[in-house]
Amino acid sequence: MSRDGRVGLLGYARRFRTDILSAQPARLYGAWMAEFRTPFFRSYMMNDPDLIELVLKSRPEDFPKSNRIREGLAPLLGRSVFVTNGAEWRRQRRIIDPAFAGGRLREAFPGMRDAAAAMIARVRDGEQEVEELASYAAADVIFRTLFSVPIEDSLAAEVFQKFRNYQRTQPLLNIAALIPLPHWLPRFHKRRTLGAARSIRAAITALVERRAGEIAAGTAPGDLATKIMTFPDPETGQRFSPEEMVDQVAIFFLAGHETSASAMAWALYLLATHPDAQDRVAVEAVRDWETIMFSDLSKMPFTRDVFRETLRLYPPVPMMVRETTRAEVFRKRDAPKGAQIVLSPWHLHRHTRMWNDPDGFDPDRWGTEATKESARKAYIPFSAGPRVCTGAGFAMAEGVLLLGCLVGAFRIDPVGAPPVPVAHLTVRSKDGIRLRLTRRVV
Repeated sequence: MSRDGRVGLLGYARRFRTDILSAQPARLYGAWMAEFRTPFFRSYMMNDPDLIELVLKSRPEDFPKSNRIREGLAPLLGRSVFVTNGAEWRRQRRIIDPAFAGGRLREAFPGMRDAAAAMIARVRDGEQEVEELASYAAADVIFRTLFSVPIEDSLAAEVFQKFRNYQRTQPLLNIAALIPLPHWLPRFHKRRTLGAARSIRAAITALVERRAGEIAAGTAPGDLATKIMTFPDPETGQRFSPEEMVDQVAIFFLAGHETSASAMAWALYLLATHPDAQDRVAVEAVRDWETIMFSDLSKMPFTRDVFRETLRLYPPVPMMVRETTRAEVFRKRDAPKGAQIVLSPWHLHRHTRMWNDPDGFDPDRWGTEATKESARKAYIPFSAGPRVCTGAGFAMAEGVLLLGCLVGAFRIDPVGAPPVPVAHLTVRSKDGIRLRLTRRVV
C-alpha cells in the first residue's frame, strides 16, 4: 500500500497473508489517508478523524460492513450481528441490546466475579504462557454470564477446546478481502477450518438447545442467553430462531472471549515490563475476590487506565473494513462505488499526529486533557457510532476485574524475548507471551 497507490499486488498479498500488521508500511502511522490500487479494486486506509467521523457516525448507512470480511468468518459466524447490515442488523441489535442495557451489567457481575475467583484458585506459581491463561479465564466469564455454567461444564469445555484449535488457523482477513470474487463463484476454505467451524457450531447448538428446553420448562436462569432468547423484537414481536441464536452465541464467544483474552494477555505483559505501574495496580486490588462487588470497580481507576492504555497499544481487533455504496470523494481523491474503507485502530491508536509518545505505555496519560482530545478523535477499540460494540461496558468491567484480581494475587515478571504481535482473529503474540508469576504474601 502506498500513498500514490503503486504496489506489487502479489508481494503485498503474500505479506498480507503472513501477517496483516507487518504488511503495512511504517509511514501509515503518520498519514491521514493512504490509497491502495490494484486492477481489481481500490482500498483507502483512513486515519483522518473527519473521515472516521463520516464513516462511523455521520453516514454509517452509506458505509456498511464489507461482505468480503464475511468470506473467512461465515463458516463460524453465519449471519451474526457482527457481519450483517441494514434492516437485518437493526433487527438483531433491537433484540440483543436490551440484554446489555442499564443495570444488566450489574446483574452479570456475579458470574464475572466467580470466574475471577476460580482463576486465582487455579493459577500456580512459576512460568506461564499467559495467553492461554487469559483465554481460559475469559471463556469462563462468557459461559458463566451467558449460560450460567462454568467452563468445566462438558458442553462449555467442548466449545472452548474446539475454538482454541480454530482461532490460529483463521486470519483476520483472507484473500477475498484483496480480490473481489464473483458471487456465483464457489468459496473454498481450508478443510480443517471448515471442520473446526462445524464442530464449534455443533457444540454451541447443543448449549442453545439445552437452554431452550429450560426456558420451555420454566427452569431457565435469568442470564444473558435467556434474556436474548426470550426478548421479542419490539417492532415485529419475533424472537431469534434457534439457528439465529447459534450465530449470535458464536459472535458473543468470539467478541467476548477472544478479544478479552487478547487484551488481558497484553496488559499482563505491559505490567510485567513496567513494575511501578504493576505495583499501583496491586495497591488498588481488592483481595477478597469472592465477595467483591460491582461498585468496587470504581475504586480501581488506575487499573482501568492500564486497561484503556492496553487497548490503545494492542487493540484486539486491529482493522475494520467498510464499503462505499456510491462514488465518494475522500481528501480530494475520487473513490468509486464498492471501494474498501479500512479503519485501523492499530495505526490510529499509535498515530504520530494524534498522540504524545504514541508507542509508549503511559496509563497516566488518560488523566490529561490532551489525551481526552486524542481519544475523542482517534480511539476506537470498540468501534464507534451505531455499530459500537454492545458489550463495551461488559469488556471494560471484565478487564479491570480480572487484571486487578490477578495482579493483586501474583507478582508478574517478564521471561525471555519480547513478544511479537500478529493478527489472527485478534492481535496475539507470534509465539505466545511467557511471564513468571509469584504469589504475593498478604
